[in-house]
Amino acid sequence: MGDHDQDLASRLRQAGIARGDLVGLVVAPGGAVAVAVEPDAGWIVTADEVAAADDVIRPRWATWSGETAARLCGHGSRLSTSWDVAAVHRLLFGGWAADPGLAWASIQGLAVDQVPTHDPGTLFAGMSPQEEDPVGPDGYLRAEWTDGGWAESESRLIRWARIALTAAGRQEKLAGTAGTDAAVRLATARSESTAELLCAELAADGLPVDLAVAGRLLAEIIGPRPRSAADAAAIRAARDELVLRHAPGGATADLRSPLQVRALLRSAGIDVPDTRAWRLEQFSAAHPLVPALLEWRKAERIATTYGYAWLDSCVGPDGRLRGAWTGSDGAAGRMTASAGLHNMPAVLRRAVIAEDGHVFVRADLGQIEPRVLAAVSGDRALVAATEADDLYLPVARELGVDRPTAKVAMIAAMYGQTTGYGGQAATRMKAAYPVAMGYLDDADRRARDGHDLRTYGGRLVRMSSGGDGEPAARVVGRGRYGRNAVIQGAAAELFKMWAVTVRARGAALDARVVLCLHDELLVHVPEGAADAAARLVGDCLAETARRWVPGPTRFLAEITTVRCWADAKPTARAGQPADTVA
Repeated sequence: MGDHDQDLASRLRQAGIARGDLVGLVVAPGGAVAVAVEPDAGWIVTADEVAAADDVIRPRWATWSGETAARLCGHGSRLSTSWDVAAVHRLLFGGWAADPGLAWASIQGLAVDQVPTHDPGTLFAGMSPQEEDPVGPDGYLRAEWTDGGWAESESRLIRWARIALTAAGRQEKLAGTAGTDAAVRLATARSESTAELLCAELAADGLPVDLAVAGRLLAEIIGPRPRSAADAAAIRAARDELVLRHAPGGATADLRSPLQVRALLRSAGIDVPDTRAWRLEQFSAAHPLVPALLEWRKAERIATTYGYAWLDSCVGPDGRLRGAWTGSDGAAGRMTASAGLHNMPAVLRRAVIAEDGHVFVRADLGQIEPRVLAAVSGDRALVAATEADDLYLPVARELGVDRPTAKVAMIAAMYGQTTGYGGQAATRMKAAYPVAMGYLDDADRRARDGHDLRTYGGRLVRMSSGGDGEPAARVVGRGRYGRNAVIQGAAAELFKMWAVTVRARGAALDARVVLCLHDELLVHVPEGAADAAARLVGDCLAETARRWVPGPTRFLAEITTVRCWADAKPTARAGQPADTVA
């Protein structure tokens, strides 16, 4: 086990561990921590020792999943870098499932449909002696270990850390297999892993919310906080009445029933096949019932999803909105969050206010998907267009159309629209940007044929064919999905690499990322460091671009410094040619 009088950093040095070397790390539900290094050394340590060794040596901690970082955050310890086995498994093998048994079988080349599962209810299961080797004679991880048995003793904790280290090492070799994309895959695997550390911190820190302001906003939109069930029903009825008072002849309806709403609209002379908002907006001037209904829907959504119950359950007494975060939603690879963090109505952003003495630096990647398309396809003409602050202007000149048409053409190309105005505009793209369009068409064709795809950073996007009898519409839809997945996935990879770079560089300014929303970062920073943090966020984008996609593609971020998230308006663009061209 080693000399317990030595601190962890000393032990790691004696084992030959240097900056960036893999070190196995597991944290039991009860808080016990184990680390392991090659070939046989391993120790039971404390979370504080891990944090100290991270500061002094900064190894790359090999963990099974983001759960390790979350448990360390609970003990006040945070890691600089990691190799997250689950995150890298999703990158290399696709899909969402990434438990240790599946990840181990995948890197060992074992049949994934034969991964053992543990059934503690099996008759006489408790009578067999526990195995102290986590790997069974068939090469799979034993189900009893993967089901939590790894945490039953200190010796098991150390063995489990060693297995995590072994798994990470084999994944690293797979990601770094010789080839032109090996460096990109390794860089992506590392940033995806560090994104899981960021997710643990986002969940622990939360998003600053002013409870008093949030309460006032809810009262304005959905009425006062109900005192009882009867009071809640009365407030709801009053909200409905704001719509029903416009109904002809005193007609009534359950506004939560689409069928009854359609009947109500017909009584006002408006016949629609459905009640989607975009369709109803076309009739806003036809009858006052329509705009009232649209406003009611906004309030109803807030009442049912972001009302007082949401405020009470998701915002802590410290004024922080907390939800669960994950670094990848599956195929597209985007970060996701619960508790409404990714779908908060714009009006409620007025309650997201920086704490006293702090401000937000808000940064939003501009026109990210077409710029990513230029970068990953290597289309020189489209890359040249990225030099412009507004990429659609040079595209419009090249196509001989106005800017709105150029934007439609670009979006149609990336989403596979082949009919209507968008389809007509997209056909011009093939002549102007043949390399970029060929990149998309190839992904479309392979997806239609049921072949798996990989993003620029190496994420596997699984496809499956329904065989000869598959409906044509499904084949076409799969093609559209594939052509967009390779762009959305690559954009997500770039965004996360940018986010973790801001996380690392911003530590010196006490600047913390508090929200990752699609292509937007919100950084909470002391007011005195606001200008430096804004510059840093732009510099991090330039650094990320150079590392992720070497070449002349220009990426931009609109950067604003505000106290309230709702006040964020673009006042500066980071990413002038001199500091973003790699």
